[in-house]
Amino acid sequence: MLYKIKLKNAKDTVLLDKKVYDFLLKDPYLSKVDFVNNLRKHSSGCAVFQKTQKKSGGGYKTETIYLHKLVAEKFLSKQKSRKNKLVGALNGNKLDCRISNLAWRSRSVASRQRKTSSKIGYTGVYKENNRYRAVISINRKSVHIGMFPTAEEAAKAYNKMSKKLYGKDGKLNEFGKKKVEKEPKAKLMTPPKKEKMPRAKRTTKPKKKAVAKKKVVKKAAPKKKAVAKKATKKKAVAKKKVVKKAAPKKKAVAKKATKKKAVAKKKVVKKKATKKKTTAKKKAPARKKATSKRR
Repeated sequence: MLYKIKLKNAKDTVLLDKKVYDFLLKDPYLSKVDFVNNLRKHSSGCAVFQKTQKKSGGGYKTETIYLHKLVAEKFLSKQKSRKNKLVGALNGNKLDCRISNLAWRSRSVASRQRKTSSKIGYTGVYKENNRYRAVISINRKSVHIGMFPTAEEAAKAYNKMSKKLYGKDGKLNEFGKKKVEKEPKAKLMTPPKKEKMPRAKRTTKPKKKAVAKKKVVKKAAPKKKAVAKKATKKKAVAKKKVVKKAAPKKKAVAKKATKKKAVAKKKVVKKKATKKKTTAKKKAPARKKATSKRR
């Protein structure tokens, strides 16, 4: 018996064996987390469960569980080895999580089985001028197979070399129309949802009105004080600014006045000096006359 489960974020469905479906429902942790009802489609094409939780020391931790890997670890653990650490789908459909469709693979086999990056559409075939080159990777190095007039011939040459080197694990190019495999008959299931615990209603005691008024008054008082303090601070700052502006003006006026006084004193001293000189000159010839008469 096969079951289909609808994904939460897509129209696609996951294909499961009855054995696997029962395990997902009965497992204590998976049922607690409501695993089956919270499966989503990952960007890589597989089904995944993700849950974010708060850490005790602060921050968040995201738990990620891949469905195909979970099934393989539970039911195909004997196939796992040091070399084969990755889980892959034999038919290429990652949402087909039947036990018969899953297998443990090595990294090299998994990389070989992935989709081709060639623009022509065949694995190991690349266009050069008007001809096609066939290339295969051996021990992480690309090895030249040959040059061919058509892409199909180059793809066939790649298939021969892939079978020779890797056997069943090698990837083969397909020609013509692909044969669409019929989906196995499966029952679409709607798993039972986890029941949410009803929240307990809060019981709050009625508060007295008088107490509420007092609290409001107490809260309002410090606000008024704070506003008054701010206003006084602003006034003090404004006064200081006015005083600072006035002080340099007074100093400038005082300097001008002292300069004027100094200039006036200099003028008076000069006038007196000139008067003394003129009087001295007038007296000099009179003295000379007096001395001549005496002689």
